[in-house]
Amino acid sequence: MPGKPDYYWQKSKDQGYPARSVWKLQEMQERFRLLDAGPRVLDLGCSPGSWSLMVLEVLGSRGVLTGVDLDEPDAKLLRRPGFTFIRGDFTDPAVFAVVEARGPFDVVLSDAAPSTMGNRIRDTERSLELGRAVLAAAAACLRPGGNLALKIFQGGGERELLESLRAGYETARAFKPKASRSESMETYFVALRRHAASTTLKP
Repeated sequence: MPGKPDYYWQKSKDQGYPARSVWKLQEMQERFRLLDAGPRVLDLGCSPGSWSLMVLEVLGSRGVLTGVDLDEPDAKLLRRPGFTFIRGDFTDPAVFAVVEARGPFDVVLSDAAPSTMGNRIRDTERSLELGRAVLAAAAACLRPGGNLALKIFQGGGERELLESLRAGYETARAFKPKASRSESMETYFVALRRHAASTTLKP
């Protein structure tokens, strides 16, 4: 767990979530109603599983959630009805073919981030590369009218990504949840109601 324990970390521990990031998704759901688009959800970079657990709690028995990650998520998520885990790198065409076969999805979520190297410029570049890959995945398997949320590191180059989202969705904006640490360079892009013929950056 990066950083010192804080209010959101303690809250996640008390309520049985494996990571404090769950409160970021909760705030985005309350503000943007991301999951109202439908019950079929794709969580890219789902481990350790906090976002997926909240998705299933919000959607209840109607939720059909596919999670993808290099690492296996928390065991309590693997036991939940409605959840399917695909182990691998979603940018690998062979892995994504398995993911895409489970679509189309109503919502695509990604709290994925690259392993940081301590070089802010390089870290933000790698985050931007990952963001492009998430957009490409959404372009392939998110239904028209669907919603998207992804994490990105702020560093100046993310404007291109946001403009691409604005071209492909009815509305798109940057949003930093209260649960994000003040010193963190992360923010989230939230894009709602994908156009039927949307455009996006090529992966």
